[in-house]
Amino acid sequence: MLQLPIFMDNHSTTRVDSRVLEEMLPFFSTEFGNAASTTHDFGRRAAAACEQAREGIARLIGAEPKEIIFTSGATESDNLAVKGVAAMLRTRGNHIITAATEHHAVLDPCKRLTREGLHVTFLSVDRFGMVDLDELKHAIVPETILISIMSANNEIGTVQPIEEIGRVAREHGVLLHTDAAQAAGRIPIDVHAMNIDLLSLSGHKMYGPKGVGALFVRRKPPVRLVPLFDGGGHERNMRSGTLAVPLIVGLGRACELAASELDAESSRLTSLRERLHRGLQSRVEEITLNGHPSERLPGNLNLSFAFVEGEALLMSMKDVAVSSGSACTSANPEPSYVLKAIGLSDDLAHASIRFGLGRFNTEEEVDYTIVCVAETVERLRRMSPVWQDRNASVSRS
Repeated sequence: MLQLPIFMDNHSTTRVDSRVLEEMLPFFSTEFGNAASTTHDFGRRAAAACEQAREGIARLIGAEPKEIIFTSGATESDNLAVKGVAAMLRTRGNHIITAATEHHAVLDPCKRLTREGLHVTFLSVDRFGMVDLDELKHAIVPETILISIMSANNEIGTVQPIEEIGRVAREHGVLLHTDAAQAAGRIPIDVHAMNIDLLSLSGHKMYGPKGVGALFVRRKPPVRLVPLFDGGGHERNMRSGTLAVPLIVGLGRACELAASELDAESSRLTSLRERLHRGLQSRVEEITLNGHPSERLPGNLNLSFAFVEGEALLMSMKDVAVSSGSACTSANPEPSYVLKAIGLSDDLAHASIRFGLGRFNTEEEVDYTIVCVAETVERLRRMSPVWQDRNASVSRS
């Protein structure tokens, strides 16, 4: 039976899977030990649970457990990777390469580093949101120490050619960091096969809890970082602070589930996405797909509805939760910088909606959303003088 409202904003966050929650609950009550206090059973059991979680995260991305550093989320992981490399390698070089469509958790640290004297190249992207490998190669100079390119874009879902980028980085002796907050658990990742040196991920993007994430830091050849803050020397001296054991347990379980169900879930979400796209195309005129038509996240559908204000469309659909772009910048009245980077006009950028399908969405919810969006767009366009002028022009021609 259909239950309203429908949550279709799974790029902003995801519901905690009941299997994840079940695993976490004891660590809020009976298993409350500090993982760093291993002189007694309470601490040893907490430490063992964290190590089990580390193993689950590592398996998801093809890493070794000792290469996983726990953080508070992908934003901290991104900051640690970018700033940590810049500080560690400042005597070797002062140049970083990233893309114009990165998440602000990478863009803003890079901009801060420019104010501190580093040089940053922001690569352009094509109309699908893809970086150009030739442009990347030409941007590398002897002073380049880091390339940071996200695995999949949080707004338009475009999946970057990380394996090819990794090959370029390795050939030039440059470290590669990728923000995989949207990709981890949604598409296959193998950090060693892809020559990734640092990878960020987040629990709440893959049906785990908020407030926890991880950073993969390659051990062979070793990658060294200057920590963001100092304390007890936890996490291989890279991230001091008492481990959030319940959250870490949840992250580990979420990664285990994602790894075991990735293929089936990817197939199901791709099917739902295509059902949603076809349904909207059949009922709504003047819609544009944003992002790559095939190299995209399974559950991502970003569409521009011409002659409709995206915010008005969002506010009018009370029963369907979607968004107009990144959850981290959704309060910004300016058009999405990602959509501008792929060449959309201000009008089309303002008219975009991001649908994020996830584990708990159903065909029934997709069909309801198609009707809801189509009726809402039609109603809003009837009130638009620009739409009326367009129709008059079409009828005259």
